[in-house]
Amino acid sequence: MVVIRAIAIGDAEAVAELARQLGYERTEAQIVDWVRALAGREHEQQAFVACMGEAVVGWIEVATVRHLQSDAHGLIGGLVVKEGVRGAGMGRELCRHAERWVAERGLTAMRVTSRSTRERAHLFYERDGYRRVKMSVVFEKDLCGTGER
Repeated sequence: MVVIRAIAIGDAEAVAELARQLGYERTEAQIVDWVRALAGREHEQQAFVACMGEAVVGWIEVATVRHLQSDAHGLIGGLVVKEGVRGAGMGRELCRHAERWVAERGLTAMRVTSRSTRERAHLFYERDGYRRVKMSVVFEKDLCGTGER
């Protein structure tokens, strides 16, 4: 049985490991800091974990987005299911949970971005009813002035 619930500080180690499976180097301490920073903002951003027993086997991060130039919408910032558990519908359940969370905030659309090389992820989202609406290029500027990341 899978339980989906809001992220907690105690989930940090498992969430960091899953982030690495997604290709992002996040430490347990960074996850703890992120969860702490979420306090008081849960109405606009949230992360949910999927648990089998006590084990965290997936997570999804979602936020409300309100830009001047477009209608407000939900945005999936990240989604990952543990290797070995993928393909059992857990990603779809995490998406449904996030979609309900967004709908409860009065929004009627959900968006997700996915790295161009993640073909399997693209197929997953398309099977789940998402459609491609545009292609983008992401730019980033280092504001620390060191040029290092």
